Amino acid sequence: MPKTPEPLASVTINEERLLAALDDLLIIDSLGGTGAELDAQDAVAKTLRSDGWDVETWDLDVAQLVARSDFPGMEVERTGGRGVLARWAGTGGGPTILIDAHTDVVPPGDINAWSADPFVPRRFEVNGRDSIVARGSCDMKAGLVAACEAMRAIDEAGIRLRGDVLFAPVSGEEDGGLGTYALLQHGVVADMCLVPEPTDLALVPANGGALTFRLKVHGAAVHASRRTEGVSAIEKFFPVYQALAALEARRNASVDALMQRWPIAYPLSIGTIHAGDWASTVPDLLIAEGRLGVALDESVDDARAEFEQAVADACAADPWLRDHPVDVQWWGGQFAPGRTDVNASVVTLLGESHFAVTGRSAEMYGGPYGSDLRLLSGIGGIPTVQYGPGDAAAAHAPNEWVATQDVLTSARVIADFLIRAAG
Repeated sequence: MPKTPEPLASVTINEERLLAALDDLLIIDSLGGTGAELDAQDAVAKTLRSDGWDVETWDLDVAQLVARSDFPGMEVERTGGRGVLARWAGTGGGPTILIDAHTDVVPPGDINAWSADPFVPRRFEVNGRDSIVARGSCDMKAGLVAACEAMRAIDEAGIRLRGDVLFAPVSGEEDGGLGTYALLQHGVVADMCLVPEPTDLALVPANGGALTFRLKVHGAAVHASRRTEGVSAIEKFFPVYQALAALEARRNASVDALMQRWPIAYPLSIGTIHAGDWASTVPDLLIAEGRLGVALDESVDDARAEFEQAVADACAADPWLRDHPVDVQWWGGQFAPGRTDVNASVVTLLGESHFAVTGRSAEMYGGPYGSDLRLLSGIGGIPTVQYGPGDAAAAHAPNEWVATQDVLTSARVIADFLIRAAG
């Protein structure tokens, strides 16, 4: 049971202002690798300045960052990026709290699957709840805007925090973590960090990892009328696919307690398959790309080695693949797992704030997806927890949505957390 059943101070969340700010950010189609990704960073920096934050911006040297040995990977082409770090100075004597929130979004996919333009926010009921629908509403612009409104409410209530609050809107989270990685290389230091990702208002102190891979399966091309004289790369992918399905089952036979809520805690998924270049030719090359889930506390090297061994074993069992083995490549986002001790102050205090605002204890679990938490807690050594509005199941989907009430609740909880932790 949390120690403090009531909010520490009375703050008022301005619903109209919060939702208007969210609409303004959702209109920016900040897809990774596009100019709008920088536009979103600049827009948030401008808002923070107008709210009274001390804001520093800088251009990211992407080439220099990518060349570093511990760079976490990137799946889209970028020639530049924008770093933003805002500071709300405290009166002194309190801890420094970092809020890290990404502004980039994934592509909308099939436009016909949406009820309207993905980048024109609109309100209607989803599952009986008033909701905001647009790409990025759930993942994670609602959480970002809720955190901004939380600080506005604290300031308007005349509350002075002892500790500093840092706010870092970042880009490139969806495809590896460029923005947060650059932030850490810039030298940001904090005692704790809140990432307002969509957690359905649960505490998420840990994430499994996710490693992007590419498989190249080789065959032998021949005219389709003589297909038995060639070797189809598609057919030779079957035993590899079956081996990977068996690997996924083995890797999920026993999982950490934080991950037991998920049917598959560490998914191994094939996302794209491309084969052949002519309908009447037996395909001599198949390229499959996907992601490998990495267990909590498992090293990336160990996960890769187990995956590569499973592919090698499948090749060894097939006469053709034995002589023409599948090529395994690791590319794009390479998300290691990350974990914060469930007894860390950031987790405890945020749990107390959730209870104080909602009257309910927050659920706690580990996420089955990669996130910037692993960079903040790993490279940065900053105890980090994810907490925000929206169900991750709605993220990356058509008609992405977030419940209006959850956005407001998260703003109240974040405000109470900042007062509780830094006040």
